Amino acid sequence: MIRPATPDDVPAILKLVRDLAEYERALHEVKATEEDLRASLFGDDPKVFAHVAEHEGEVAGFALWFLTFSTWLGRHGIYLEDLYVDPAARGTGLGRALLAELARIADERGYGRVEWAVLNWNTPAIGFYESLGARPQDEWTTYRLTGDALTRLARG
Repeated sequence: MIRPATPDDVPAILKLVRDLAEYERALHEVKATEEDLRASLFGDDPKVFAHVAEHEGEVAGFALWFLTFSTWLGRHGIYLEDLYVDPAARGTGLGRALLAELARIADERGYGRVEWAVLNWNTPAIGFYESLGARPQDEWTTYRLTGDALTRLARG
């Protein structure tokens, strides 16, 4: 079952975030807390959204996303920040169902795309995404401004 996340799902979502970070060899970079997720997902004016996948009565996967905008299309899109299914529940269709739900939302609301990033070495995920019809965008390079560089630029 795929459904929008509720505040009660926050502990499970954070656990899955940490599991994903461990899989991506970056657990040490996770700083988010339950309070951070609760405020971002369920505060007064949320800018990020989540859906969860249940398997055997437990949250076994999640998709966390936010809106983007394409000036070329003149329409919003969905950026999938994280998609993760617990290894014990893989192969049950939960990942596909989560992506299908985001596609349904995009289609229903007239959004122009659903996009995300995947680590170059994550061949199981790449194969899965390509099996759904997703294609890599190799003409773009993602840049990130963070930490000291962000602070230096912000403070001149």
